[in-house]
Amino acid sequence: MNIAMWSGPRNLSTAMMYSFGARADCAIWDEPYYAAYLAATGIDHPMASEIIARYETDPARIAAACAQPAPGGEPHYYQKHMPHHMEPQFELPWLDTAVHVFLIRHPARVLASYHAKRQNPVLSDIGVAAQSLLFDRIAAETGRAPVVVDSGDVRADPQSVLSRLCARIGLPFDPAMLSWPAGGNAADGIWGRHWYGAIHRSTGFAGPEGALPKVPPALHHVLEAALPPYERLRALAI
Repeated sequence: MNIAMWSGPRNLSTAMMYSFGARADCAIWDEPYYAAYLAATGIDHPMASEIIARYETDPARIAAACAQPAPGGEPHYYQKHMPHHMEPQFELPWLDTAVHVFLIRHPARVLASYHAKRQNPVLSDIGVAAQSLLFDRIAAETGRAPVVVDSGDVRADPQSVLSRLCARIGLPFDPAMLSWPAGGNAADGIWGRHWYGAIHRSTGFAGPEGALPKVPPALHHVLEAALPPYERLRALAI
């Protein structure tokens, strides 16, 4: 089974990748289209030139690989995707070869976390609007609505939410998904040096989140634009 997990940045996406990667029966792939997105847009991201030099930038080749089984022969292949990496010219003929899950997080939390790493994000940086549009596209092209998971629910009760998620996608729950070794994963993209510091120190999901953080006034317009697509997907969360 190929599992396409669609998440914006700072959404618990790497922790979820580590969770599935802790299973003996599952290979993981970290943001297959990141280098292609950087090459196509020229956007200023940390380590952009290094990422473009090291990883595949041809979206057609990436698409072909996304449709294939795990290269190591594992029965399941977890692919961590970012909806905002999908440029309009990137064709996605592999969509019907995967089970799709959407990982969401309240935009106030995303903005506060993202702003600490890369200041003054715009709506397209955090991916939630792209998530909402892609949700509809996948449902239309595959005939199946993707499963939606809220990262806040995962942190509040990892075992319960992961058990429900596995049941929805036809995968037996494995308690190994609740923990992983500290220090990162060999499948991490090199961008992990900039973005993954906290998760590299972790050995499992952090506890429940507290009150929503304060978003800087300069980002209030981004928050207002991000709330409707988030709330639309939140209503569908398992």
